[in-house]
Amino acid sequence: MDIIKAEIARKRKLLEEKQLVDDKKKFFKRGDLIAKNNEEILQKQGYKKPESSEADQSIHEGYNFTGEGQNILPRNEVIRRLRERGEPILLFGETESMAFSRLRQCEISQPEANRGFRNDFQEAMEQVDQAYLQEMFANTSTTKEEKKNEFAELDETVDWESIKEMSQKMGRNNKEYDMDVIMTLLTYLLKLWNDQIAGYSKQEKMSTKVKMTRVIYTQTKEYVKPLFRKLKNRSLSDDILESLTDICKHLLNRNYIQASDAYLEMAIGNAPWPIGVTMVGIHARTGREKIFSKNVAHVMNDETQRKYIQGLKRLMTKCQEYFPTDPSKCVEYVSKKDRE
Repeated sequence: MDIIKAEIARKRKLLEEKQLVDDKKKFFKRGDLIAKNNEEILQKQGYKKPESSEADQSIHEGYNFTGEGQNILPRNEVIRRLRERGEPILLFGETESMAFSRLRQCEISQPEANRGFRNDFQEAMEQVDQAYLQEMFANTSTTKEEKKNEFAELDETVDWESIKEMSQKMGRNNKEYDMDVIMTLLTYLLKLWNDQIAGYSKQEKMSTKVKMTRVIYTQTKEYVKPLFRKLKNRSLSDDILESLTDICKHLLNRNYIQASDAYLEMAIGNAPWPIGVTMVGIHARTGREKIFSKNVAHVMNDETQRKYIQGLKRLMTKCQEYFPTDPSKCVEYVSKKDRE
């Protein structure tokens, strides 16, 4: 009997500590007890109640985790992002803070997972519209400074003739030098394209033709960023580097037909498509040795490679426009009068 009385006294003391009962209040609801227990558990795990209005609390559903000086996202936002990635919103035995940590790990390891095929042209259009609005409401000096900083790595003394002199030493088993020349040429073409767009008047920039040109330029600049990154890190594969070296040499010699042929060989390839049985017995079939990496179509490898190969083709077209030559060496030659 004493044991039962001691247990009742212990539980009564716990309820008084939780402020559920007192001298005036003789009973309590079980929901209040569960809410108090949950609040204690959340406080032990590092949750903190946000100091906001009741409406904000109903939207964010309670608590924000404060760990290492950072706040997690609201619970409904974490749920939405996990569902976008096809991940379960809560695993068995997992807390909300652990679910947020799992979301952060997914976003770091797979930043663009389950996004599907994005409309890059529409994204570039939105960027151009935003840049146009910034130009309207900002000073022209600030926009010019931003455009200068964009190509700050390119030396002002670099021009077409200096790049042509640099190309004389290409193809001599010095891969780092070849990558530097290729990156210099492509950056120089992007700079010329940017200067052409910046030279338009305000009325011309409002036209559809110039707006589409700016969209294509913005899209091309995003496409070639992975190529520039590989050239800077010296991580470009040998077969693509060899093709890019040939393309740059032909461009600097203003032989755009041969540059286009080298581009098609890199992009599409000329490897035979083996049909049927390719290996019978111990002897290889005729033409088997022609199938190697240089003849494989690099456009089909992955989406990133396809994009910077497409951006390279646009820069080749612009190079032909800025540095014209004989019509017999041009691809789809169009005179300036017809272009205007």
